[in-house]
Amino acid sequence: MSAKDAHYGGNLVDGAHMLHLFGDVATELLIQRDGDEGLFRAYDNVEFLAPVYAGDYIEATGRIVSEGKTSRKMEFEAYKVIAPRPDISDSAADVLDEPVLVCRASGTCVTLKECQRKG
Repeated sequence: MSAKDAHYGGNLVDGAHMLHLFGDVATELLIQRDGDEGLFRAYDNVEFLAPVYAGDYIEATGRIVSEGKTSRKMEFEAYKVIAPRPDISDSAADVLDEPVLVCRASGTCVTLKECQRKG
């Protein structure tokens, strides 16, 4: 997360930024599954579990957990894997021994039948 991602005091990053990352993950999953970007229809659950700050490094993952003819139900997780160390210097950072789960969500995406190129 860069300084431009900080939205609140104390360099706190807006939680919506995690949803943006999940949208990118969903696009990749749909391209792998259907050969098309598809569309995100809705989130049915979002949990913000730990704060994210400018300078944190986030890894977002997702998986398709069920499918209909056009719908793909997905689950997502975002982990903080690196944290800045401004107490040492402006560019110091540490890889975390244990990644911190900062957000998890689930939602449904849709790929129109005529856009599906893979079976």
